[in-house]
Amino acid sequence: MLRSPSFMGTYSSIFLVLLLSWCPFAAEARKELRTKEVQRQQISQIDLPGRLGVIDPTRVTQVAWRPRVFMYRNFVSEEECDHLISWVQGKKSNSVVDGDLKETDNLPSKSIMPLSIEDQVVARIEERISAWTFIPKENGRPLQVLHFDSEEPKQNHDYLGKEYKVLPNEPLMATVVLYLSNASQGGHILFPESENEILSDCTMSNMALKPTKGNAVVFFSVHLNGSADNSSRHARCPILDGDMWCATKFFHLRAIRGKKEPLHLDDTDCMDEDENCPHWAATGECERNPVFMVGSPDYYGACRKSCNVCSLLD
Repeated sequence: MLRSPSFMGTYSSIFLVLLLSWCPFAAEARKELRTKEVQRQQISQIDLPGRLGVIDPTRVTQVAWRPRVFMYRNFVSEEECDHLISWVQGKKSNSVVDGDLKETDNLPSKSIMPLSIEDQVVARIEERISAWTFIPKENGRPLQVLHFDSEEPKQNHDYLGKEYKVLPNEPLMATVVLYLSNASQGGHILFPESENEILSDCTMSNMALKPTKGNAVVFFSVHLNGSADNSSRHARCPILDGDMWCATKFFHLRAIRGKKEPLHLDDTDCMDEDENCPHWAATGECERNPVFMVGSPDYYGACRKSCNVCSLLD
């Protein structure tokens, strides 16, 4: 069917008018799509080290075995580090300053700020830490950010802070340190009772434990059998130049968020389950075999009475 030139001209005019009228909406739609794409890329970039519990074992280095110390390269992304620091800097709250609570806008030379699990980035990092350490989140305290300025060389320093004594009856299982910034000089973790001399002297260089932005270090306070590892007692080299930002998380042997109720036993309930317990205890088995003799969070010890630990349950 043939169309007249006048009809074709009218059709073209109508199409041109519709096209011109639609252009502003199309431009606005394209702008909105570009904005959403930028936001999606930003979220993707902040998630680079691993989504939730995705762990890359090739980035993990065993630093020492006594104590058990491991370092994870680029555990948190640069964007995540900056996010945690910005979250703290922009938070007007009560900070723990040298053991005392003070309201502050600007963080002082030594300060500690607990982080909110409701923050998506914090929650994601918490998930990743549990996946790496194989320790349930219920056993851990909330992640907290620490800021240190230059310090006196001869002072004693650590990553615990004076407020650590909040739960004195909960044995510490592991400590995780996330470095949120580089330290120009100082800040290394020390283990004074370690068999490895390089881990116990600030004057010796240990690149694995050098505060490097994005890296994470975990050290365990117990042996594989659950007994205390005295070589895990740590210190920290003072910050001699500039400052340092880091985040710490402490894990305990037992859940600390009300998931498990403590046992309350009277004297009649506290007994040995084997007639050989007194002999075993006298020969030192309470220390050599603590899981069987004393027990663990998942196992009730067979010789608690002979090992004199019944009072720990009250």
